[in-house]
Amino acid sequence: MSNNRWPLVSLGEVLVLRLDKVETTPTSVFRIAGIYSFGRGLFQREPISGADTTYKYFNRLHEGDYVISQPKAWEGAIALVPAELEGWFLSPVFPTFRANPDRLDVRYLEWFGKQSVVWDRLRNVSRGMGARRDSVHPDKFLSIEIPLPPLEEQRRVVARIDSLFAKHEEALLLRNRLAEEHRQLCLAILRDQRYGPHTPTKMHELVILRKSDVEVQASETYDFAGVYCFGRGVFRGQRRSGSEFAYKQLTQIRAGEFIYPKLMAWEGALGIVPKECDGLFVSPEFPVFTVREDRVLPEVLDTYFRSSTVWPLLSGASTGTNVRRRRLNPNDFLNHVFPLPTMESQIALRNVRRKLSEIELSLGQKQELNKLLPSILDRAFQGGL
Repeated sequence: MSNNRWPLVSLGEVLVLRLDKVETTPTSVFRIAGIYSFGRGLFQREPISGADTTYKYFNRLHEGDYVISQPKAWEGAIALVPAELEGWFLSPVFPTFRANPDRLDVRYLEWFGKQSVVWDRLRNVSRGMGARRDSVHPDKFLSIEIPLPPLEEQRRVVARIDSLFAKHEEALLLRNRLAEEHRQLCLAILRDQRYGPHTPTKMHELVILRKSDVEVQASETYDFAGVYCFGRGVFRGQRRSGSEFAYKQLTQIRAGEFIYPKLMAWEGALGIVPKECDGLFVSPEFPVFTVREDRVLPEVLDTYFRSSTVWPLLSGASTGTNVRRRRLNPNDFLNHVFPLPTMESQIALRNVRRKLSEIELSLGQKQELNKLLPSILDRAFQGGL
């Protein structure tokens, strides 16, 4: 984490522990913050009353200070305090530090703290019994070394990193807007009747319920699929050994089929299986349907069942003893009346969905940039930017 041109300096030479302790009283109310792991910064939490805590004091945050989570610093729970969290609070296990402005630019420290190699060093200096009980004392944090060029060079490095990520975020924002416009266009096409009126059609005329087709073997492993709630579609889930679950049978799903989990369908957990989930497995709790594409295109069903206006209709067909135990029985789903558009309208929607798929594929490039982040930061702190 150093280079031949920049000296290594311990954080204790450029940071000091600076705590702004505020005592709790039964009538005091504190706006509480939290710290995400993996260098993702601070976030706002619900306020807490002094009467509802056993802490004798909280640490008040100030813009430009640096804060660590003693229990989770080794997991990247370290962050710069932004302006919007000025005056918020954290518990005593979140010490705050103030930088010497003549030697250290806090934005340089912020980017430095986003590196996994830094978290590894904090893990090495932590103490405790077991990974989840390791704790980083302020003195240990201040013992970490940082490659420290002159202030002017620090600011140049920060500006370069900011520029790289600003360009990416701008492009990502534009693609997100374009994707949302295409989603809204799909819904508009689905509702539009310019190609002819919709035909109320029960789902059993449009899809066919499949039976589970795989006998579980304890010695085999299975890659599972899942379905996100709130219309976010089908995703690749965990890999599990047949010895880890009690199901005797599974269903191997195919791209273009329709699935949902019985327990969560009423919350929008329904969708068409995408190509990347072809060949995955689901338990018997996931009904799987073959789509009769001579009647309805998969893209049309996917668009319809991702709409939040549809989920209450499914909720009414779900049964259970309480709201969290509602289950959508396949027979009830098959009796759901679907407003079937004309095939001409369906083809128009399919064409828009294909454009949307291209946009969503490009949005996946965000993950690629996240993979590049470690190498970008490594180059930056090696003096290579």
